[in-house]
Amino acid sequence: MARDIQITFDSADPAATAAFWAEALGYRLQDPPTGFETWEQALEAMGVPPENRNDASAVIDPEGSGPRLFFQKVPEGKQVKNRVHLDVRAAPGLTGAARMAALEDEAARLISHGATRLRRHEPAPPLGAGHIVMADPEGNEFCLD
Repeated sequence: MARDIQITFDSADPAATAAFWAEALGYRLQDPPTGFETWEQALEAMGVPPENRNDASAVIDPEGSGPRLFFQKVPEGKQVKNRVHLDVRAAPGLTGAARMAALEDEAARLISHGATRLRRHEPAPPLGAGHIVMADPEGNEFCLD
């Protein structure tokens, strides 16, 4: 039986990291619980103190097909290279120069939202289509593929 998955990120600032990934993936922030117009109202009603209201955040695929991304506050910063990372499919169906141009355009867009460009891998046919390695605002690596 296939299972739904959630991808969890440790984060210093869950709200900001969630906002970045919503922008990067075309996701949206998860709605507050039923009966509340905002998360602030919900957290107030739940008795969550103001200093703990950025302890977690989540984004979801508006179409409902992609996994939920959950961001949880941790005290320590990122220390080593990710062992698992996301590949953001930014140039589906494109090859060669057109593919790399599309990846460069997406890299520039994400940099304007706080990402960092780490390195570019040129196409190396027959198997290497080329990609760009990036990091989100907290240093989590991902690839534009």
